[in-house]
Order: sequence, then C-alpha cells, then structure tokens
Amino acid sequence: MTTAEPPAAAGVRLASPAGRWVLACSVLGSGMAMLDGTVVNIALPRLGEDLGASLADLQWTVNGYLLTLAGLILLGGGLGDRYGRRRVFVTGVVWFALASALCGIAQDSATLIAARALQGVGGALLTPGSLALVQSSFRQEDRAKAVGAWSGLGGVAGAVGPFLGGYLVDGPGWRWIFLINVPIAAVVVAVAVRHVPESRDRNAAGSFDVAGAALAALCLAGITYALIAASGHVSLLTVVAPALAGVVCGVVFVRVEGRRARPMLPLSVFASRLFTSMNLVTLCLYAAIGGVFFVLPVQLQIAAGYSALRAGIATLPVTVLMLLLSAPAGALAQRIGPRPLLTAGPLLTGAGLLLLTRVSPGSSSYVADVLPAVVVQGLGMSMFVAPLTATVLASVEVDHSGVASGVNNAAARVAQLLAVAALPLAIGLSDQAYRSPHAVDTAFSKAMWICAGLCGLASLLAALLVPSGALPGVGDEAAPRARPECRTHCGFSAPPLEPGTRRPAR
Repeated sequence: MTTAEPPAAAGVRLASPAGRWVLACSVLGSGMAMLDGTVVNIALPRLGEDLGASLADLQWTVNGYLLTLAGLILLGGGLGDRYGRRRVFVTGVVWFALASALCGIAQDSATLIAARALQGVGGALLTPGSLALVQSSFRQEDRAKAVGAWSGLGGVAGAVGPFLGGYLVDGPGWRWIFLINVPIAAVVVAVAVRHVPESRDRNAAGSFDVAGAALAALCLAGITYALIAASGHVSLLTVVAPALAGVVCGVVFVRVEGRRARPMLPLSVFASRLFTSMNLVTLCLYAAIGGVFFVLPVQLQIAAGYSALRAGIATLPVTVLMLLLSAPAGALAQRIGPRPLLTAGPLLTGAGLLLLTRVSPGSSSYVADVLPAVVVQGLGMSMFVAPLTATVLASVEVDHSGVASGVNNAAARVAQLLAVAALPLAIGLSDQAYRSPHAVDTAFSKAMWICAGLCGLASLLAALLVPSGALPGVGDEAAPRARPECRTHCGFSAPPLEPGTRRPAR
C-alpha cells in the first residue's frame, strides 16, 4: 500500500501497469455513480408499483439523491485535498455502496428515500474524487491523455446504463439496480488500496465551510419540499412555510458566503458577466434535460406500454451521439467560437423534445415515433455540452477553474432537482395519476412543451450574452484561462467536472 504523497514532479505513467490500475479504479468509481444516475429513472414505474408509492415518493426518490449531492459536491473535492484524495474517494465508494445496499433492501418508500439521500453523500465524495485521483496520480505529460481516457470510458458506462437498468428491472428486479453497486464498490476499494497512490494538497489550510453547505442544503430542501407538496392535497401552510424557510436560508447563505475567508461558493466568480450568464444557460438546459429524463421513462412504460428494457434502450441514441460528437463539437467551438453552437444546439434539442410529443398510447413503432425525436435531441445536446463547459472555464482565470467547474456542475444538479420537483406541479400530474396512461400522456405533452421552452430560453440567452469569435480569454497571457480536458461527455445530470489544479505557465 502506498501512503506517502509522491513528489510533485513524479507520478505514474499512463502506459504502465500502475497507470492502468489507477485509471480503472477511477473509471469504475465514477461509472458506478453514473450508472446509478441513469438507471433509477427507468425503474420508477416498477418501483412505484411494488412499493405502492405516490408520485411525490417517486420525486423524492430522485431528489433525495440530488439534494445531498448538489449540497455537498463543492466540499467533496476540498476534503480530498485536505485529508487525502484516495482516502476520501474510498470513503465515498464505501458510503455509496452501503447506501445502495440499504436502497436495495428497502421495504417502503420512506426508507428508500432516506437511503437515496445517503447515496448522495457518498456521490459527493467519490464524484470529484475520481477525477482528482487521475489528475494527481499521473505524470504531467500524461495527465491530458489520462483525463481524456477517463472521460471516454465514463461515456461508455453512461451508454451501458439504460440497457443494464432495463435488463435488471425486467429480470432480477429493480432492487438490483442498487445491489449491483456493492460488488463493483468492493473491486474499486481493493484496487484503490493496493494500486492507487495517496496524494493531498500540502498547502491546504483553514476550516471547511460547513455552515455554507448546511444552509445550501436547507435552502434546496425547503424549496423542493414546497414544490412537491404543492402538487398534492395539502394545506397552504404546508407549502408556504417550507418555501419561506428555504428562501430565508438562501439569503443567509449568500450573506455568509460573502463574509467567509474560505467560502464554499466564492461569490467573486460571479463578477464575470460571462460566467454568470453561462450558469443561467446551464440552469435552463439541465432543468429541461432533467425534466425530460424524469417523465420520458414513465411515458414510455405507462402510456406507450414499453417494457423497462425497451424504455432504457429507447434513449440510447442520445448517449451514443453525445459520446461520438461531443469532442468534435468542442473542437469546432474553439475554432469558430461557442456562440453558434450554444445558440443552435438548444434549439435543436427543443425540436427533438417537441417531436417526442408524438409518443402516445398508440405509438407502436419505435423507428417511426421515438427514434427521430431522440436522434434530433441527441444531436442538439452534443452541440452544446462541450462548448458550454469550455465557455464556463474560459470565463474565469485559470486559478479559479476548479471552483468554476464545481459551481457549474452544482448548478446543473440544482436545475435537475428543481425540475423534478416543479414539473409534475406544472403539468398537473399528482398522487396516483402517474399510473393512468391517459393522465400520463396528457401531462407528458405539456412537459415537453415546457422543456422545449426552457431550451429556447437558453438559446436566446446564449445568442444575447455570449461574445462572438473564439473562446474569451483563451491565449491571453495577461489573464490566462483554463481549457477543458474532458473532451467526451454523455451524462445527463451535469456537465463534466474539470481538474482544478492547473496553473498558468510561468
């Protein structure tokens, strides 16, 4: 076991056996979390049937995980820098596995929701930690290739997720979408302990912003609870009280972050107009994506009569297209500038969502009714994901790239969290109505129009707020900007996290 931090100039080579072990460990760890994010939505209809869950329970099954993940992910990387990246990564993997096991044996929706929240804590530790291992373990000359391999292999995990999830739900049962994480985690821990060197930031000092993390989580929890409760038959006080509490916590959070020497969310990054506008675009786009992938599996299984396996495979073209085209789109954005792709990509995505309104109880042909829509949607998403990440990083100085990436990733998860909470209320789907094919079909069409509208708003913001020409700041020696190293991306929940340890050349 390697416990000492290697010298700064040292590190393993990507082509060496040690390098392959490090890469495999990191990919398996992040892939486990990515698989969980893609398969749970496929399982929602069957899960609801087996546990007698209401729609609110299904919303919390998704949002319980997103709430703790979004609230704590900005702290996850900091813990690794301070206490050891391998140690925190392994802790996250073990935590995630134990919570997954609890999800798998849950006998009621309340236990499942609590276990999903615990899963989010583990995800907040292992998600940034997986990339931190790659960035800190390899030699300087091999890091870009290692990060690219990590990103591409993670894309393969994302592509496998819907198929595997559908197979498990239709075969052994929905519980195995959680239980399968246990043996994967055991392999990851064994490899990490034996083959991954420990590393940490020797200059890390000061206290962690626990108060900021708690206030952020309470803010999101209050608003999310109010939105979900509003779609049920509850009193006005049940909705207004948590909503007000969430808003108050949000205001206090901003004040606390503005006064702390080492805040979880440095408000200074929002001094960049471009960074702020790109996060608004992120909120719109990932709210739309989160809403689609919450209601589409329900529409396919309840209204269109698909099996879980068919529903999982139905969206596979989106993942494949993102896997193949996100890197070329990022390269094109560097040549012509991000604005054309950030304007056209969301519009094309919105067109694909409107095509999905053709999916109905009478949709017997996948090729005619579903495939054209998901292909158009996948092409649109492939156009904007990589340029969006690149523009976010280029909007801040390179020393702040880690913070910028973390904030953008958290913004995407918050957008998905709020979309899952608010969309059923907006489309009039509540209680047990998700079991009715007619009610689901009616609500689904409304949802696609709302999500397409969010894509249109994102396109408008990009057209108005993103400068024309090359990525801003790239090549400016006076204020060097970071460039993304993750070239491939096919996850739905958030943009790829980028390494935050890069420094300008001297």
